[in-house]
Amino acid sequence: SPCCAWGCPGSFSSVPLRPRLNLRNAERLHVSNLIPLYVVLWILLVAGGCSESSTSPESPSSQHSTLYYFTWSDYVDAALVAKFEATRGVRVVIDTFSSNEELLAKVQSGMTGYDVVVPSDFMAGIMGRLGLLAELDPAKIPHVQDLEPHLRQLSFDPTNRFAIPYLWGTVGMGYNADVVTEPPTSWEALWDPKFSGRISLLNDEREVFGMALQTLGYSLNSVDPQAIQQAKHKLMMQKPLVKAYTSEQFDQLLVAGEVVLAHAWGGPIARAMREHPSIRYALPQEGGMMWTDCLAVLASSGQQALAMDFINYLLDEEVALATSQRLLFASANRHVRDRLPAEIRTNTAVYPPSDMLARMEWLEDVQEAIRYYDRAWTELKVH
Repeated sequence: SPCCAWGCPGSFSSVPLRPRLNLRNAERLHVSNLIPLYVVLWILLVAGGCSESSTSPESPSSQHSTLYYFTWSDYVDAALVAKFEATRGVRVVIDTFSSNEELLAKVQSGMTGYDVVVPSDFMAGIMGRLGLLAELDPAKIPHVQDLEPHLRQLSFDPTNRFAIPYLWGTVGMGYNADVVTEPPTSWEALWDPKFSGRISLLNDEREVFGMALQTLGYSLNSVDPQAIQQAKHKLMMQKPLVKAYTSEQFDQLLVAGEVVLAHAWGGPIARAMREHPSIRYALPQEGGMMWTDCLAVLASSGQQALAMDFINYLLDEEVALATSQRLLFASANRHVRDRLPAEIRTNTAVYPPSDMLARMEWLEDVQEAIRYYDRAWTELKVH
């Protein structure tokens, strides 16, 4: 209904979520499909109201009381958003994206109207470089001081000028220990022919090529076109073994037994463990990957102060604790870990061991070399 999609007083301003296991990159709520009609109606209502009212721009009844949040699906608990709405006298309208590339494309189109966005690490660097992100005021986001030590001074934005880490995790391998009886220790397990037809890979260009590059001894951020071609060739050889390239369903496929070995983000595997006790998570000896999704404000936002207030709210210790307990992703707030139940804070799918953490690589902006990845990814998918 219009009320659900655009927010009713005292309610969470989004459509209901379908329950799914994989919440980080889940099937998205296509609120954007509803936007054009409502935008037209909303603009007409606002225009009519403005012509007859002296309401101040920042009052709750004006258009400026609505914050538009563009994020990964179900990244914020409805109750937590409702609390922000109630305490600030505003509405938060949520729209979702399925990949960093979709986020960038929509923002670059200039027709989004979004205020707060959640790019992953390397994409935050790209968007900052392109001038798409507003400069953050640390005085308005005091919880930036609460970041985990390893999430400070990251290469894509060392001073948090444009983006602040929100949730973080690793990329490894989820597996069914009833079938994969020897825990995988290398990405090479994803090329094991005895699991043919029961392997899944993330449907993510940089993650997949990063994994293949690491098996060849390269950095996952290689800009060498020959290295990228070698990785493509290796992935071509692997493709007949792969049941699916999916970022949405790998945890469900594991639980259902359709897949026994999955290239995976840790959080969804941690949730799958609750469904199926034989599911495990392994990190590769090649080092693996670490990621963080960041909170940022678009330069085009007309509500930058409110947007920064919302970011600070999401980073608040109590809010961050509730978020981590539900999503099973590690919070960027350093105070959260010790307050989590032991079963979460000791789960390597949520918090990797410190020795593994030190060996992991971050995905970085490869700038002009992205064209090599794009071409190789397209060739892999259409082969």
